[in-house]
Amino acid sequence: MSVPPNGHVPLPWPQWAYVPGATGEPDADYPTLDRAKALVPSAFRGYVPARHPALRYGLTLNDRGYFWEAQEVLEAVWAAAPQGGRERILLRACIYTANANLRLRMQKPHSAARLFGEALAELRVLSSRKAASGGDGFVESFPIPALSALLQAKLGRPQLSKADWVALSAIVRSQ
Repeated sequence: MSVPPNGHVPLPWPQWAYVPGATGEPDADYPTLDRAKALVPSAFRGYVPARHPALRYGLTLNDRGYFWEAQEVLEAVWAAAPQGGRERILLRACIYTANANLRLRMQKPHSAARLFGEALAELRVLSSRKAASGGDGFVESFPIPALSALLQAKLGRPQLSKADWVALSAIVRSQ
């Protein structure tokens, strides 16, 4: 199964989950990621649509355990998001979360906790910014309080483990 980019041809999943520094592991599956990144415009106008296929693919990559790959795709979406926009803040939080998940896989719980804290700080900044009325942007459809509460709960644990990774698209309200 894969995420359809526009209702026609689905994007394939990477052939493997890349973990930097893992011995004997091949490099990342760049050709697969390049297909998703090619869907990202040079710049989004006004906001990042919640249903954009690269965004959905990046969030789903995270939830399927492709943490490094999720970060790569979400960074491409972030780069095209409007400067100073609320979506850039939320995307940064999602990128930090995917990176923290990767650190948990790499058995670096202190680094993961720091990144979960960075993600939570971004969500707090986002919550203090005035919301736009209406719209079908990523920020308007994302349950920011649910992710904030989940990150806060993870940070309240005495020690994080591989099992503490955070799913992103699983908490997104169904569209």
